[in-house]
Amino acid sequence: MKKAVVAVGLALALFSGSTMTASPARADDAGAAVAAGIGGLAVGAIVGGALARPAPAPVYYPAPVYVAPPPPRCWVEQVPVFDEYGYPAGYRPRRICQ
Repeated sequence: MKKAVVAVGLALALFSGSTMTASPARADDAGAAVAAGIGGLAVGAIVGGALARPAPAPVYYPAPVYVAPPPPRCWVEQVPVFDEYGYPAGYRPRRICQ
């Protein structure tokens, strides 16, 4: 659709340029210059609007999710307790975590 609009606009511009007759320039008449400026602005707006791309679609990302760290791995081991002579006198529980 946009290419068709551009093609029609270019065809009209070329056709209107080839069918106009040249007339001598006059310094006291500014109407032709004003008309050319308005016409050029209109043609530029039409062709520019036809060639303009629409804005890209917004990209939505999922919300961040908090993931709790796993709980520490802990267990209880029995550690020997030694007397003053170096012999085991019993066992004492000790908590070990990684």
